[in-house]
Amino acid sequence: MKGGVVDMNSRDYFKYDFKVGNRIVHSGITKDLNRRELEHRVKWPHGHIVKVGRRTTEKAAKKWEKGKRKA
Repeated sequence: MKGGVVDMNSRDYFKYDFKVGNRIVHSGITKDLNRRELEHRVKWPHGHIVKVGRRTTEKAAKKWEKGKRKA
C-alpha cells in the first residue's frame, strides 16, 4: 500500500500445495502460510504446506490457482 492506495502489483500472495505424506490434497493461494496451514490441519491433522515458487501478485496467484483446478 502506497499513501493509502493499494498497489495492485505488490507481491504479497503465496501459492501452496497442502500435502499429507507425498499426496497433494489441496492447492491454493494465501497471504499467510502459517494461518492457512493451521486451518487445513483441522481437516488433515498430519498434513503440511509446501510453498510453490515465490511470492506473487494477486492477479498472478489467482491465474495459477485457476489453472490448478483445470488440471
